[in-house]
Amino acid sequence: MEVPPCTKCGSPSIIFQRYSGLHLCKKHFIEDVERKVKRRIRKKRMIEQGDKIAIALSGGKDSSALLILFKKIIKMRKDVELVAISVDEGIAEYRPKTLEKAKSLADKLNVPHIIRSFEDVYGNSLDELVEKAEKRYGWMRGCSLCGVLRKRLLNNISREIGATKLAVGHNLDDEAQTILMNYLRGDVERLLRLSPRKEREEFIPRIKPLVEVPEKEVALYSLLHGVEIEHEECPYASESYRFDVRDFLNYFEMGHPGTKYSLLRGYEKLIDMIGVMDTLPKEFFELSSCVRCGEPTSGKMCKVCEFLEKLGT
Repeated sequence: MEVPPCTKCGSPSIIFQRYSGLHLCKKHFIEDVERKVKRRIRKKRMIEQGDKIAIALSGGKDSSALLILFKKIIKMRKDVELVAISVDEGIAEYRPKTLEKAKSLADKLNVPHIIRSFEDVYGNSLDELVEKAEKRYGWMRGCSLCGVLRKRLLNNISREIGATKLAVGHNLDDEAQTILMNYLRGDVERLLRLSPRKEREEFIPRIKPLVEVPEKEVALYSLLHGVEIEHEECPYASESYRFDVRDFLNYFEMGHPGTKYSLLRGYEKLIDMIGVMDTLPKEFFELSSCVRCGEPTSGKMCKVCEFLEKLGT
């Protein structure tokens, strides 16, 4: 079967972008991904002079691509520092393999690497917490529990090391799923809080340089840079609401290429139109302190402490 030529140079292509109609060879595909990421970084002013950027490195395709890209982008800058952070949630038969890959990549790129576990910080692995939840309540979504605890831990480690930004490997698919999930739930507040805003000093600003790159392209970019792609999914992923939204979006994208980009662009236009910071009352973004741990929360107790209290930890 004949390989279609690259739209830009005529060399054999390695990918066809249905949303753009382009066939791209290896060289032009890598350039396309890096162009999208650099454009996003410039547009959102994600890198500033003197930044110390923490990279959330799970060892998967997205975070690996993120670290490789940042290393390329700042290689000529002496004023920006990178530190990789990995969280060991404690998922048997899954996390040990990805952590090894994270260690290997950080070493290869000569980036300082910090690993912290749920067990060190919360006293239990995720598997143990889910087991406790099943005994007490019959069932609890491991994905929801993990997301809350992991997000807190990444923020706290970033704060401890003096990071000015926390970069996460959310790709276009992730962002489109998040936007659609909040639309479907009618969660307007959470939807609006996705937009950039001034946070309390306890929060390290999160940046998402990969949100204009589809998941499959992130995977291919990683593969072309020597990253071994792990095809095994987290065992808790299938329990999540996001899992169903992902399947729906992928199905819709097949029939209507560009749907994921449309969701992202439409959301960003909506935020620009309503001018979130100007039209919403100040109280909308104000947070109090958790009565148990002192971390910022919209209620009396933060979600981390709510979960841990329910589980008796």
